[in-house]
Amino acid sequence: MSASFPYPAAVRPKDLQPIGEELAIQWEDGSESYLRLDTLRRSCPCAECQGERDVLGQLHRGPARPLTPASYQLRELRPVGSYAVQPVWADGHNTGLFTFDYLFRLAHSPPTA
Repeated sequence: MSASFPYPAAVRPKDLQPIGEELAIQWEDGSESYLRLDTLRRSCPCAECQGERDVLGQLHRGPARPLTPASYQLRELRPVGSYAVQPVWADGHNTGLFTFDYLFRLAHSPPTA
């Protein structure tokens, strides 16, 4: 848990539903969040999107994948164990695993311009 951003230790979504251009999230505590799909896609934590660090801490990235309108169309949300969801996008991208903690932080972060 981050001291600068406190959040419940065991956050879990009760329900996840894409509605228009947003992902509606109902949390187990009864609260709701709405996360824009473009924010979700641009926040993909996978190595293809964010790069990955080698043993020396150097960040390595492949060529940037151009984002098209299909990049923001959510086709499916697959559960991953009891800790994450894996979005499947219309452009075929599906390697991002969004832990519930990460999803909660994204949903409760101030919007960026």
